[in-house]
Parts: sequence; C-alpha cells; structure tokens
Amino acid sequence: MADKETVIKGVRAAFEREREINLHRYPIRMDYRDGDLTLEGEVKSVAAKKLAMELAIAVPGVSIIVDRLRVEPAVRMGDGAILDAVRDALIEETVLQNCALRVKSKGQSELVREALLEPSGSIEISVEDGVVLLDDRVTNLIQKRLAGVLAWWVPGSRDVINGVEVDPPEVDRDDLVTEAVRVVLEKDRFVHADHIRVSVKNYVVTLDGVARTETEKRMAENDAWYVFGVDKVVNHLTVQR
Repeated sequence: MADKETVIKGVRAAFEREREINLHRYPIRMDYRDGDLTLEGEVKSVAAKKLAMELAIAVPGVSIIVDRLRVEPAVRMGDGAILDAVRDALIEETVLQNCALRVKSKGQSELVREALLEPSGSIEISVEDGVVLLDDRVTNLIQKRLAGVLAWWVPGSRDVINGVEVDPPEVDRDDLVTEAVRVVLEKDRFVHADHIRVSVKNYVVTLDGVARTETEKRMAENDAWYVFGVDKVVNHLTVQR
C-alpha cells in the first residue's frame, strides 16, 4: 500500500497540470487512508470537479474516492430557494410529465404533482447545504439526465447527486449520451444549438461548430459537463463574431 505523503503529492501534481483546476484560488483538501482518498473543498466548475475525480483515481494507490467537492455557485442561495427552483424547473419540463414530483424537507416528503402520463415514474427532490439530491425512479435515461441538468442550472446549486434509477433498466451507450447532450443544448436558450455538432466516444463528448461569443462557447461546454455519465468534454467550438 502506498504511503499517504506519496499519494497526496502525486494527486496534487496531477491537479497542478490541469488548467481547469486552480489550487491557489480553490484549494482542495486531501486525506488518504488504506486506498481511500478524500477530496474536500470548493472548485470553480463542474468540469474541475469531474476532472479532479478522474485524475485522482488514476494515481497509483488510490482505489476509492470520497467526494466532498462542491462547485462554486453562480449565486449564493438558501436550501429552500434552491429546492423551490429545482421543483419549478422539473414541473415545467414536458419530458418529465409522466413523473410524479415530490419535495423532501426536514424529513417530510410532500407530493407536489401527480404523474400526468403512463408509464409513470417519480422524482423526489431534496437539498442540503446547496447540494441537490434527486431520488426515486424514471422510465428512461434521457429523463434521468435531463432532471440532473435542470438541477445544475439552478444558480445556487453546489452539487447534484443524481440517485434516480431507470426502470425498466436501460443499457447506456454513447449514442444515448449524444442524444442527451443535444437535448440539453437545444433547451438552453443562451446557446445556438443549431450551430453545434455533438459526438461521443467512450463517454467523452466533442463539440464542433461555432459559437457567437466566448461566453456561449463556455456555456455549451458546461452543459455537456452537466450531463450524467460524461467523463470529459473536448470543446472545438470556434467563436464567430
């Protein structure tokens, strides 16, 4: 078993080589015991969070990651406000009309909408310290992924734990990830989705095409990172002013 100092030094070196991870502005605290590496702190983006996990698990001696990383929110919001915003976003989403929606607060679960279509599913939403937890079951992977992205889009969300199960089970594939990313880009009113091509290989998303601004280019990349199961995003979008 590798020693603690060597493992943490190796993880830190990997983080310092990754431009998305800024340890000076966003320090990450680490602890290592018997193969388990705990990562704790606030990072600037979901990209930084996912890349930190990927880089850390590749370091010799690390077998399990205990994820306590949170993303710096665009706006600081209380848990109640985040819960209300996620609830409203899921209620308004037509793809989720066959899902009953529940909110859980202070240990009490409340039904806020019955399923409107069959076959039906159910999503329970709770929030603790800015972290959104989605639970229960849906009928397909696109619903699971879209619910997660809608939760990420709430500006106060610091993390989204997508524990929603798919029933009946659905075998995941790159083409299903491609479909989900395309749906998300089309729903983002700040992104010109018609000008963006999406391809996926082994859960790595590549974006090609044009964006109108650097902000739009970055937002399209973030949208892809938000999709459940995406391991990496390669942004080849060019800015066409």
